[in-house]
Amino acid sequence: MYSRWIETVWAEKFAAPYVHIVFGARQTGKSTLLKRLLPQTTLWLDFSRPGLRSEYLRHPDRFIAQCQTMPVGDAPAIVVVDEAQSVPAIFDAVQYLYDGDKERWRFVLCGSSARKLRVTGANLLPGRSFLHHLYPLMLAERPAHESGGQRWGIESVLPLPGRGEGSEVSFPKVDLMERLTFGDLPGVATAPPEQREDLLRAYASVYLEEEVRREALVKDWAVFARFLQLAAMESGQMVNYARIAREAGLTVPTVKTYYQLLEDMFLGFRIQAFSGSSRKSLLSTERFCFFDLGVRHATAELPVRSEMVLGNPGPVFEQWVGIELWKRLKYLGTGKLCYLRTKAGAEVDFIIEREGRLTPVEVKWTENPSRTDARHLVAFLEEQPQRAAHGYVICRCAVPMRLHDRVTALPWFGF
Repeated sequence: MYSRWIETVWAEKFAAPYVHIVFGARQTGKSTLLKRLLPQTTLWLDFSRPGLRSEYLRHPDRFIAQCQTMPVGDAPAIVVVDEAQSVPAIFDAVQYLYDGDKERWRFVLCGSSARKLRVTGANLLPGRSFLHHLYPLMLAERPAHESGGQRWGIESVLPLPGRGEGSEVSFPKVDLMERLTFGDLPGVATAPPEQREDLLRAYASVYLEEEVRREALVKDWAVFARFLQLAAMESGQMVNYARIAREAGLTVPTVKTYYQLLEDMFLGFRIQAFSGSSRKSLLSTERFCFFDLGVRHATAELPVRSEMVLGNPGPVFEQWVGIELWKRLKYLGTGKLCYLRTKAGAEVDFIIEREGRLTPVEVKWTENPSRTDARHLVAFLEEQPQRAAHGYVICRCAVPMRLHDRVTALPWFGF
């Protein structure tokens, strides 16, 4: 049984007498982690099973009756509902039970999409619930062979959540190319190498189609599948809605709706353009990244092999760093990720905004970074003297390197 960095945080929070709502894309390990943290669960309902889902859609009061027949004990009865968004009335039932007796039950509601809940105005139990998210594996959960446990620089800006110092991390160590090729979903990371591409293709074709059809939003799956492929190909880049709409045979508003659907299903995230610069000719178009590189490759219908990555490794490496920074920010619960680009070509790949500080980050596919690689970071630091103290170049160097008084190059395996 593999452990997750966030589980000590969750263990403490789950002890609080509230309803706990857990969101995350399929295959990020939600059910596995909950079973590890809540071995004494009294009732576990999985609404990904069509028959069970249909039964509770027809008779949501059955859930109340089941819970009320549970014996009253010294400890609260733990009730877990997986894919709870499939039966939105469950949230009302949980509120009824919770308001009637806050100590008798401990409810944990799991979901892989927030779309239906948002569209139907489902009751997310304000004032009664804690909200948790689970993401694919972070670098700290699946360390590199090269790291030796060392971390530098950005750790002070984005402290790793969860496990304490000295804790063992049990996921197998892997190199950079494996991460860039297969991504970081737990089930893929622990599968035999020869099965990983097939697992990712099944995820992209079977799971995505099933999940999207269940949302009852997409009428023409073939057209949406074309959009998915285009969106995956463009992952990490500035979104050109008009071009994707034209190539997919859709309207621009529909394309924007589909991107929102991906975000609601936790399959991707936006990176907004930085707006706090005095420079002229700033680009304001947002970027969109898939949440996992392996899923991105399979959805784009690219070969899920290292040769594909090595054909143009820089953009893939940049996406991986962006996904890693995004996961840490989401777990910390504060801050956001931006980027800066001007029409003249000046750019900063990522800007971490957190607690009033700005940390610019450049990503370079090089083993020998130079002062030239730091020039855009230096310009940004000079422009933001009050808020930005230091910048970083993430690359493939073996040890940290000082490129400028205020810019350090960090190895990918220790940032």
